[in-house]
Amino acid sequence: MNPTKLDHVAYWVADRDAITDFAAAELGMHVIERTDAFTLVGADARRGKLTLFAAEGPRSRGALKHVALRVAHLEDGERWFDLAEGVRIGVVEGETDLDYDLDHVALFSAHPEAAVAAYVTLGFDPAPVGPSGFPRVEVGGAWVEFHPGEPGNPERPLLNHIAVLVDSADEHIAEAGDLGVEIDNVVDAANTYAVFLRGPENVRIEYVEHKSTFSLT
Repeated sequence: MNPTKLDHVAYWVADRDAITDFAAAELGMHVIERTDAFTLVGADARRGKLTLFAAEGPRSRGALKHVALRVAHLEDGERWFDLAEGVRIGVVEGETDLDYDLDHVALFSAHPEAAVAAYVTLGFDPAPVGPSGFPRVEVGGAWVEFHPGEPGNPERPLLNHIAVLVDSADEHIAEAGDLGVEIDNVVDAANTYAVFLRGPENVRIEYVEHKSTFSLT
């Protein structure tokens, strides 16, 4: 498995419009796509994005602690926003050619070091401990961090999935079979083709391929 970048983080939320409005006003993002089922927001369609799936509330935080976006310059070093439904988004300073790209996703894990080993098996790169001091893995210059905590298994989780970009979803379907990893779903959409796998502590991971017809802006 060889994901090339962190493509998006997807939430289940009851009021996606409120979060979309905040992302546009405060986080340098715009609406890339809106359907009856979801809203996709980001600074660039081909870089890190947030997907907001419409769902019944209330939602439970579950495995997701926060998502952080990266900007080149920030006076205070970092800023944090606690939005509705348990959505916590940070803005951190770091080297980037695109402000408000994804920097990292923080997940609660009952066994952080074991989670790192499992994600490496799933194609993520091992990485040294970052500024937070917690174990993490890397994918294309962004990170997934594992913070000690009990993610549980809520009936209505906030986190829908974490998505990484790949060159071939079919290759990852075959490799998942070889590894004995549970395939949750395969989705053939207008712009993308993707396989969803079940990662550690029941986190869904999407390996998404951008089709040659990919035309989002």
